[in-house]
Amino acid sequence: MPAQGKHRRPKPVSLSRGIAAVTTGGAVLALPVLGATTASAAPAHSVAAEKAVAPVSVTAQANSVTKAAPAKHSVVSGETLSKIAREYSVSGGWKKLYEGNRKAVGENPNLIHPGITLTIGAKAAAPSDAKAGKATKAAPAAERTATAERADRSERTTAAPAAAAPATYTNDLDGWIKESLAVMAQHGIPGSYEGIHRNIIRESSGNPNAINNWDSNAVKGTPSKGLLQVIDPTFQAYHVPGTSTDSYDPVANITAACNYAADRYGSIDNVFGAY
Repeated sequence: MPAQGKHRRPKPVSLSRGIAAVTTGGAVLALPVLGATTASAAPAHSVAAEKAVAPVSVTAQANSVTKAAPAKHSVVSGETLSKIAREYSVSGGWKKLYEGNRKAVGENPNLIHPGITLTIGAKAAAPSDAKAGKATKAAPAAERTATAERADRSERTTAAPAAAAPATYTNDLDGWIKESLAVMAQHGIPGSYEGIHRNIIRESSGNPNAINNWDSNAVKGTPSKGLLQVIDPTFQAYHVPGTSTDSYDPVANITAACNYAADRYGSIDNVFGAY
């Protein structure tokens, strides 16, 4: 028989379910589970925090790269692409200027007509549709901005005057040089307005009927003739089809002389003295 006054070791309280059983002298007590009242609640998810991490506005990025409008230049008589490129300090020179204004100038960069408008700083080509199709869809405001920029580029590149009528040339030194340049471009003969004009002024002072009757060529019976002082054998050897067979004809004289200079010196631009 167990000794009086000695107690059993109390059993540990179990809190694993909804009611805990505690044994104390045979009495059974129902206690609520403490875990439900002491467990810490999960922190509430802030909707405002999610909104705060929204993507950066595409419109703000598009507005940050707005470019200044290119300058405009109206061509006057006697100007060339190289001269205009130097005047505006165009990076890439006359070739870059021509690439941005090919529609206005035409296929011959050596021939620019007075009155046409050149865009200084124009791009050679607009972005291709293929690249545009790969871009991800932006917000409506960004789409409107991109559309406006494309329309502005299209307006700048299509503003060149129509050239439906055949080119006409004045019957003077300026017109003769420009018509010769057009013929030279068709036959792949190099030369610039400046190079031709410089040599004409030295050789004949711009007189298409000039003739040299005193030098060694004249003594041989083949005097130098015309704007670029070409002797008949040279004129006949380097005559360009489509021009007059008269060596005094300004356009024929210039074109044949430039054809000869290209064969011997690479270009009339490389001639700075008797040739």
